Amino acid sequence: MSTTSNSQSLIDLIRDRIANSPKQQIAFAEYMNLVLYHPQYGYYSSGKVAIGAEGDFFTSSSLGSDFGELLAEQFIDIWQILKCPTPFNLVEMGAGTGLLASDILSYLQKNAPNLLATLEYIIVEQAEGLIERQQDLLKFWIDNNVNISWKSWQDISEESLVGCLFSNELVDALPVHQIILANNQLKEIYIQYSQDKFLEIIDEVSTPKLAEYFHLIDIDLSSKAYADGYRTEVNLLALDWLKTVAIKLKQGYLLTIDYGYNAQRYYNPQRDRGTLQCYYQHRRHNNPYINIGAQDITTHVDFTALERQGELCGLQKVGFTQQGLFLMALGLGDRLNDLSSGKYNFQQILQRRDALHQLIDPAGLGGFGVLIQSKGLSQEENARSLKGLIQPSLY
Repeated sequence: MSTTSNSQSLIDLIRDRIANSPKQQIAFAEYMNLVLYHPQYGYYSSGKVAIGAEGDFFTSSSLGSDFGELLAEQFIDIWQILKCPTPFNLVEMGAGTGLLASDILSYLQKNAPNLLATLEYIIVEQAEGLIERQQDLLKFWIDNNVNISWKSWQDISEESLVGCLFSNELVDALPVHQIILANNQLKEIYIQYSQDKFLEIIDEVSTPKLAEYFHLIDIDLSSKAYADGYRTEVNLLALDWLKTVAIKLKQGYLLTIDYGYNAQRYYNPQRDRGTLQCYYQHRRHNNPYINIGAQDITTHVDFTALERQGELCGLQKVGFTQQGLFLMALGLGDRLNDLSSGKYNFQQILQRRDALHQLIDPAGLGGFGVLIQSKGLSQEENARSLKGLIQPSLY
């Protein structure tokens, strides 16, 4: 079936959902969930999500193996801090095409075979189309008896995981509620369908959790600093996700890599249109009502919310840094220096330098946030500094 017919099928499905809903409208969060995650036609679930030069957007892992290899250095460090548990659970949440997992496993095979032997690599992925691509790409490892499995959260027992759970650009793709201030009241954006197009309307909030969210992050939208018509988004699913993660983790770390801000910067009164963006064939725009089911829709991450929710769920903040600094601490600088070793030709040097610089560019991927939280660590383990958070001395 073509992309065009898929889009029309998804439009028809959303239109029917709206027609059968109270007041013939659905919250934007439900709309976003359908266009991204509908099992058959959603952007992610259909398996047609395209990453890299020929796709809709780049990720760190699509630039080469360095990102995965440097992450693997952090996982080796965590394994050692936890005194080499058996098994060591490495849980990737939202694994894309599986490329990052492949890079991590390759590095562990060469540099930490003892860890690989005790590794239980779990992928938590809800998009069936992506699971198929991941399984195809990781077939070599499965055939060679590396312990890789695909599980839902329901498959994982509470407080059963010892190791590290991690995600790279997962939280930004969770469906969000869109809210707006109207007559000094918190309202919500809903979607209706009329005259062959989706329309936005303003109505009462769908859940009291939206107001509670702003109490959690200490943002007062009733302040005079916020003008009427101020519009932004709230990621309630991120809070639910973090609560689930905390319940499943017995001992170890949670590593969240994504683009975003702290709450004060995210909900700055001057950022009055929010952060929602769409990506289609490397073109960025802000219209989520075109390219239905064929484009990515994302929002920035509120790291303050993840920290506060983590505290409520028994997660301790270990540290927060930028991806560029994190990767430099894990050895990216050594890789840049290695370019002058004589092992590479001129073209290889240019390509490799460009990829490494993109990973640490503070205006791009290097500016992503890296939030690390922990649970169940002993006093001795808590005292150990993670390799990725150790900044080099200037002297």
